[in-house]
Amino acid sequence: MHLPLNALRAFEASARHLNLTHAAQELHVTQTAVSQHIRNLEAHVGKPLFRRLPRGLALTDEGQALLPAVAQAFGSLQRALEQLADSRPREVLTVGVVGTFAVGWLMPRLREFQAQHPFVDLRLLTNNNRVDMAGEGLDYAIRFGDGAWHGTQSDQILEAPLSPMCTPGMARGLVSPADLARLPLLRTYRAEEWSDWFAAAGLACPVLRGAVFDSSLTLAEAAAQGAGVALLPVKLFVRYVSQGRLVQPFALELYKGAYWLTRLQSRPPTIAMQVFREWLLAQMEAG
Repeated sequence: MHLPLNALRAFEASARHLNLTHAAQELHVTQTAVSQHIRNLEAHVGKPLFRRLPRGLALTDEGQALLPAVAQAFGSLQRALEQLADSRPREVLTVGVVGTFAVGWLMPRLREFQAQHPFVDLRLLTNNNRVDMAGEGLDYAIRFGDGAWHGTQSDQILEAPLSPMCTPGMARGLVSPADLARLPLLRTYRAEEWSDWFAAAGLACPVLRGAVFDSSLTLAEAAAQGAGVALLPVKLFVRYVSQGRLVQPFALELYKGAYWLTRLQSRPPTIAMQVFREWLLAQMEAG
């Protein structure tokens, strides 16, 4: 079946502007040419697509049904042409990411990065902050700590102080930090974090009776299901707060480190590495 592409383009522009003059200006043709294209398309489909008004146009029911398909098709063509016009060859970029940061910050923004840099073939490997960059073939590793890893170059990307989080129902019984001693205190393998938080609150740490988890992701989910109170980086669990599953009962926060973008000093940065680093730092600067 012959597709009248020029007529479809004239239809799409006219439907957006609802004005033949403005459509003609956008397409760099005469108003007469746009009118003729629309008449040809209406003859092709056998139905009117516009109603002519004294001061413009209005879509008929048939025109309203056709417009989304035409607009989507031209949008897909435009994106495909833009990708073909990008002369850079596709590059694989392998990034190891702490699971908490991947789920809590990176994944919601990946679509934007890939739309801006379609030549990057991104591979994400999640971990619990323990990586062997050379052994795993990583271009970058995003991990939590003080930024001092031997043989690496590090860029600080996000401070993530820790604070107790629990269900709203559990929080209603908490008036002061001392009240936490009555509840199960969930923890990861970094057992000293609760001791340090209570010290910052001017209290002795109670006996830790809660379960131990190997990641903050499972720790947060356990807290959200009412298993106890978890010490979490609040910035990375805002989705739990917005869903009403977790709250932060006390403002006191414990600074134990930050998230860093790291690469081996022996690894020369590729173009894909450079654009990922620039994008990530720009995202952080923009807040």
